[in-house]
Amino acid sequence: MSLFDLTGKTALLTGASRGMGLAMATALADHGATVVISARGQDALDEAAAGINARGKGKAYAFAANVGEKAQLEELVTKARNHAGPIDILFGNAGVNPHYGPTMEIPDAAYEKTMSANVQSNLWLARLCAPDMAERGGGSMVFTSSIGAFKSTEVLGTYGVSKLALIGLVRNLATELGPSGIRVNALCPGLVRTEFARALWDNPEAEARAKKDIPLRRLGEADDFEGIAVFLASGASTYMTGQALTVCGGSSMWA
Repeated sequence: MSLFDLTGKTALLTGASRGMGLAMATALADHGATVVISARGQDALDEAAAGINARGKGKAYAFAANVGEKAQLEELVTKARNHAGPIDILFGNAGVNPHYGPTMEIPDAAYEKTMSANVQSNLWLARLCAPDMAERGGGSMVFTSSIGAFKSTEVLGTYGVSKLALIGLVRNLATELGPSGIRVNALCPGLVRTEFARALWDNPEAEARAKKDIPLRRLGEADDFEGIAVFLASGASTYMTGQALTVCGGSSMWA
């Protein structure tokens, strides 16, 4: 059990008021971590933090921030540090998809928002959290990419481009931060039954496609990411960095 013990560790998670982010934060807290969760809405965050704290295991704090705003991320990290201590674990889970349609038709503003929130914000977070980790002899950063990074699509192309760029960022951060003992990895979910992806799964065609095309014959659920989150945050993955791990029920097993 000591391999997965997060007692005394502080974890910061964005996009964590619901869905995958909340499931991962809850799992980290259950294994002893103090978690700082963030998203754009404070009310939803307060409810999520109360749920974590009611479990009586790790402590949770909640601070709203828009990942597309650098100043808000700087304030978030300062608040996290002041309330919970130096940051040992970072999960960049927040993401956006403002354009559903061909990449050739995406407005400039939507393209810039996608790349800023899905890629650049995670670079900002890495820069802000790395000094704490380096001073403490190491740490773990995990960024949520997507299996969309590995294939083209006529309607989610720019989202996929941003998630592939995020994997590139992860690999370079792993190279640069490795000498400080900081590990950096990417999670690549398949289709998960969350509110963010509702348009993709909430229809009979998606259910039929899941039963036909996914080896495990079901869509993903938020709690499918609890174990992988604890693994990547803990000493159990101490020699893993620069990787893009697909968690997709087998739908992208060759990616």
